[in-house]
Amino acid sequence: MKRLTHIGSDGRVQMVDVSGKPMSTRKAVAIGKIRLQPKTLDLISKDQIAKGNVFATARIAGIQAAKQTANLIPLCQIVPLGDIKIDIVTSNEGAEVKCAAQTVAQTGVEMEALVGVTLALLAIYDMCKAVDKGMLIHDVRLIEKTKWPVAVSLCETHPTRGKASQRRVVHRATAAANDSQLKRRA
Repeated sequence: MKRLTHIGSDGRVQMVDVSGKPMSTRKAVAIGKIRLQPKTLDLISKDQIAKGNVFATARIAGIQAAKQTANLIPLCQIVPLGDIKIDIVTSNEGAEVKCAAQTVAQTGVEMEALVGVTLALLAIYDMCKAVDKGMLIHDVRLIEKTKWPVAVSLCETHPTRGKASQRRVVHRATAAANDSQLKRRA
């Protein structure tokens, strides 16, 4: 069995050191479902839930939550999120929420995607609890985790000043490198 990276050799809990890992473009997608009564779905579609627009609020809640993941989960790295998308699709049984999170960092964004989808589902639950006592949140899970290499240049010439700056600049890898990653995943 693999050693748990959050447990040090002395048995104490520790934050994982990612400082030696290369920068990568990372994406994670999580989904989850909420069972809703047909009457509740009808009220949502007609924007007749007393607390307001349910799905717009759920999207905002999911995005805000994903951005706060490191504050919610102990030992979770602070990740600069480049993109978070919350999609909500309804069916006869309820709604499915999908959260996609993306970054260029030294660690992944699985927890951000899972937190985003979970809080979006909880927002739906909270907004509809007065009219639907049978709601059930279920099947929350990670469905995708990908990583692509990036080229990192530590020095870049400023276009207008002609001087080299010492800021760290991250560039996407060549299309050929991305294509080879996609083929391996397929």
